[in-house]
Amino acid sequence: MEQINHAAAAAVTVDHDGHAGLLDDLMARVAPCFARRETRLTCRGMVNGLLSELDDYNCWTLAEAAGHASPCPMQHLLSRARCDDRAMLDAAADWMVGQLTGERQGTGGDAILIVAETSDEKSSADCVGAARQYCGATGGVALCQVAVTLTYAVPAGHALIGRALYLPADWAADGERRELAGVPDEVMFATKPDLAGELLRQAHDRGISASFVAGDEVYGALDLRRSIRELGSGYVMAVRSNHMVTVPSGRRLTVKTAGNLVKPSMWQRMRTGSATKGAKDYHWAMIETTPDDTPGGHDDGHAFLLLRRHRYTGTISYYLCWSPQPVPLAKLIDVAVARWKIEEDHQMSKQVTGLDSGQVTTWTSWHRWTCAARRCCFGWR
Repeated sequence: MEQINHAAAAAVTVDHDGHAGLLDDLMARVAPCFARRETRLTCRGMVNGLLSELDDYNCWTLAEAAGHASPCPMQHLLSRARCDDRAMLDAAADWMVGQLTGERQGTGGDAILIVAETSDEKSSADCVGAARQYCGATGGVALCQVAVTLTYAVPAGHALIGRALYLPADWAADGERRELAGVPDEVMFATKPDLAGELLRQAHDRGISASFVAGDEVYGALDLRRSIRELGSGYVMAVRSNHMVTVPSGRRLTVKTAGNLVKPSMWQRMRTGSATKGAKDYHWAMIETTPDDTPGGHDDGHAFLLLRRHRYTGTISYYLCWSPQPVPLAKLIDVAVARWKIEEDHQMSKQVTGLDSGQVTTWTSWHRWTCAARRCCFGWR
């Protein structure tokens, strides 16, 4: 799979005409989001600049790449220009989904929606949402911004289609910082699962559906799982070893204890991809559980605890799973391992378009910068 992806990436890189055509099509799709032609052309210049191999990504370097005499047009675009960045991102996401599915969004089929978060280190606490919090980029606590993101994945490919800036509770409650950063009054503190749920609802309202939603341990909360079921999707969510489940006998156990119910004959060795050091094989098993997140008026469906055991260390990872219909073990495994596709999207958007290099401080500029950078990824893919 990795070799195929690398070959496809190389083909896109050298297909300049094809890339230009895709970018033209994408820019035409988002054109109604701009009040003025000049602003739209500035945005195109920013997108082209972000796709260039620049040593740094800021309004000065992007203006130079676009042939502007000063960074003023770029700065105006990010801060004051009349344009709807929400509509831009939605239009670009719909365009990308259409490219991946051949304009057949429909029932979702093999589509998977993946929720996760990404973080960018910052040098100043003046940046909107910047606070000392866990930073995935450093693997520890650091001054950073955190965004909850949504990826759409099908066999043909995958791409980020949504993002929401996370405001820590202290930050969201600080009226002075909110005013300086231009945070809208209606934006209140929301947990990361709450933000993920809103991204999923927005996608659903635009006709983007999926058979399953996948996420890591942060997103296994009860309310989010219930929301996913209300939207008509199944889920495969990683959970910590102390997460509680109910087995068919009625006993309530931690998933670690429930894993002891798995008999040796129930473990199956399954290949889940390849890496530089060879195939990635794990032992997998699943046991039936009783769902605790059934929305009112809905059927219980089918709930499972999926377990993944490392072949050498014996370390076990746990996943809560639900589906309206019975599903084989192989399908649940496919959804569980698909979660890493969003990490690939994060990495690409930072390496290719400098998504993490934006020197923006306000609510509006952050959303417009990330919108432009993600549109670059849509066109590039």
